[in-house]
Amino acid sequence: MWGQLAAKAVISGLIVAAASEIARRNPGWGGLVASLPMTSMLALLWLWRESPDPFRAADFLLGSTLYVIASLPAFVLMALLLRRGVGIVPALVGGAVLAIAGYVLLGWLGRRAGWPV
Repeated sequence: MWGQLAAKAVISGLIVAAASEIARRNPGWGGLVASLPMTSMLALLWLWRESPDPFRAADFLLGSTLYVIASLPAFVLMALLLRRGVGIVPALVGGAVLAIAGYVLLGWLGRRAGWPV
């Protein structure tokens, strides 16, 4: 039990560290990595500690929010597929494909709108 908890802590820490490092270079991509609210908040704290720039922090938060919105249909699709008896692997693949499509669409729209993606 403790080993599993430690593994989760290490993995979570690695995700937060990766998100903050990526966000330092590109806040939008950092938002993609940290698309969960708790992870986003932890990554924001790391980013702020390393470079307390309110504009970079705001771009990171906006990027996180936009990527969450872009990925939401994937979660709906996976839930619908699982409820219809589709296996977990096909549901995950379908969700991943839809999430990627959402990210691509967000990137296209975001660049046109000047969003940090």
